[in-house]
Amino acid sequence: MAKILVVEDDPTMGGLVSHGLEEVGYDVTLVTNGVDALVAIANDDFSAAAIDVMLPEMNGFEICRHIRNQGNSLPVLLLTARDAVEDRVLGLDSGADDYLIKPFAFAELTARIRALVRRDSAAPRSTLRVGTVTLDAATIRATMGDTAIALSAKEFALLWMLAARAGEPASRNDILQEVWGTTHYVDPTIVDQYIRYVRRKLEPLNTGFTIVTLRGVGYVLTVDS
Repeated sequence: MAKILVVEDDPTMGGLVSHGLEEVGYDVTLVTNGVDALVAIANDDFSAAAIDVMLPEMNGFEICRHIRNQGNSLPVLLLTARDAVEDRVLGLDSGADDYLIKPFAFAELTARIRALVRRDSAAPRSTLRVGTVTLDAATIRATMGDTAIALSAKEFALLWMLAARAGEPASRNDILQEVWGTTHYVDPTIVDQYIRYVRRKLEPLNTGFTIVTLRGVGYVLTVDS
């Protein structure tokens, strides 16, 4: 049974989300603040987390950044009433995998959680080394020596795909199909956005490889000679 962490300070909303997820078969842990969320993550193995953005003391963006800075690729869904584009960008920049606007249909929440859990459980149980970076699909962790590289689950999946086919071009549709699981109802430019996220995180490091844009084609990972 997949374990889901719900972080929500509103008792009514927290109860509804938790009970609903339990009804469809998940083992749910509910906490009401960021500190308790980070403690729970450190002490348990969750398949995904649904985190409210507007929390007291430590908001959802900050929780997500803490998770990623620990090198943890736990799939994260942010829940918020803030629907401005800049808020969604801030959420993705903080390392979230998905973003759901309140009020939402419960069926949509469960579908998104299901997709995150499926992606997490379907990760290949092996490691891959490219340049100076080691990718561990079992833990969804990227490391360079003793240094953890803070990638979200989607960022990890994107880097894994490109690394697994190093030197072989990947079109945006190829990436959407493998990383997002579909080419339908997804804006293809999301691929470009996530490529930027991965590049930004790898740029300060001597990784020994480059993600190259192939205009009109897609992307290819090339290992430095």
